[in-house]
Amino acid sequence: MTRLPILYSEAPDVKKLADEIAEKLEFFHVVPQFVFCLRSKGSASRRTIARIHGLGKIWQETLNLPPSYVIEVISERYDRLNQEEKEKTVIHELLHIPAAFAGGFRPHKGYINDEVIDKLHNAFRKQRLTGGQVFKEHK
Repeated sequence: MTRLPILYSEAPDVKKLADEIAEKLEFFHVVPQFVFCLRSKGSASRRTIARIHGLGKIWQETLNLPPSYVIEVISERYDRLNQEEKEKTVIHELLHIPAAFAGGFRPHKGYINDEVIDKLHNAFRKQRLTGGQVFKEHK
């Protein structure tokens, strides 16, 4: 069976959400102009909703480019989510970006779990509604 190639397109809705989350949760280490967002169609993945890609050090050095990240949302799954789940998905992906913003990743273990995501999501929703101060944890 021949598989069709994965198709990618810009995802301005995801980019807007990622920028808003980074701002409201005070993820100051995230450099918005170097976080790109794409929507893919045709992935063979069955459970993945989104993933993050980093521009590794060897590519940065070779191509003389700054550290950058791409948040890819899998259209077949992400687009069916309600707004709350979309927000949690983007928070999850942003948590993979380490404080150094150097192209590497933070692992799940010890940092990214449902409790952390729920706590940050609640803070995001509160900040969005009230404009209040966000707590300073998980930087």
